[in-house]
Amino acid sequence: MSIPCAGPILVIATKNRGKSAEIKSALKDFPVLLKDLNDFGQVAEPVEDGVTFEENAYKKASFTARVLGLPALADDSGLEAQALAGAPGIHSARYAGPGATDSDNNAKLLKALSGKTNRKARFCCVLSLAVPSGAALTYEAFCEGLILDSARGDNGFGYDPLFLYPAMGKTFAEMSAEQKLNVSHRGLALRELKTEFEKVLRWLELRRKEEDLRRGAHDMCCE
Repeated sequence: MSIPCAGPILVIATKNRGKSAEIKSALKDFPVLLKDLNDFGQVAEPVEDGVTFEENAYKKASFTARVLGLPALADDSGLEAQALAGAPGIHSARYAGPGATDSDNNAKLLKALSGKTNRKARFCCVLSLAVPSGAALTYEAFCEGLILDSARGDNGFGYDPLFLYPAMGKTFAEMSAEQKLNVSHRGLALRELKTEFEKVLRWLELRRKEEDLRRGAHDMCCE
């Protein structure tokens, strides 16, 4: 399933509108047409059964690229609390169980940290950019901070209201979208991607030509 377009399409492999908005904002100045899974109706999603952020990011990116026949950019990210041995980690989005809301996850995190003096934590992000053949590029970044005893701020999503970024004295939920993108784990990973985006575009073009040659060879064999 592919969509004709005058310029290259890059699919952000998520239905999370907050996450998609951050990525679209970061890449808005580049010559690509950015879409996310909400633009494609009912699209199957992979089982995120990897044991690392990198594995899950690649699973989402490569699966989406194969299903849609388009390059796909996936993010797998989460919060790691020192006092909880790195939990919730890769289970951050489902920490309070399947279908958990942000409020549910935040409440479980606060309960788990109740009485603990070590509030150090970090957000982790891995970006995987994959093409239908399975080839991929990977970018990784972290952001260190502290978990508060109660929520502050109305912006952002996920654990943002509880995550204090000490250098600014604000939680992610108290920052503007631009401020958060400048310092967050996802923003830093996207910055790494952006610094070599011209190379990325050339890489995508080479992979597209390889796909065209592969399809042409297959068609000739099947005639």
